[in-house]
Amino acid sequence: MKKLPLVIVSVISALALSNCAEPVGPNTQRGAATGGLIGAGAGAIIGHQSGRTLEGALIGGAAGAGAGALYGNAQDGQNRRNYGY
Repeated sequence: MKKLPLVIVSVISALALSNCAEPVGPNTQRGAATGGLIGAGAGAIIGHQSGRTLEGALIGGAAGAGAGALYGNAQDGQNRRNYGY
C-alpha cells in the first residue's frame, strides 16, 4: 500500500511528459492519457502477482500510453482526411 503514491506520481509524470512532442490532436492526447491509466492499472495488478507492483505499473503505463497515442493519432488522421482539420 505504501507504493501506491509512487505509482500515482509516476503515471502523472509520464502523462505530463508525453505532451512534449509535436502538436497532436485531441484524440492522440486522450488516447495516451486513457491508455496510460488503464495500462498502469493492469500493470500494477499483474506486477503485484510477482511482487513487483511499481515496476508493473510503470511498464504497463508506458505501454498503454504508447498504444493509446497510436490509436488516437490514427483517429486524428482519419478526421483530418474526412473533415479537413
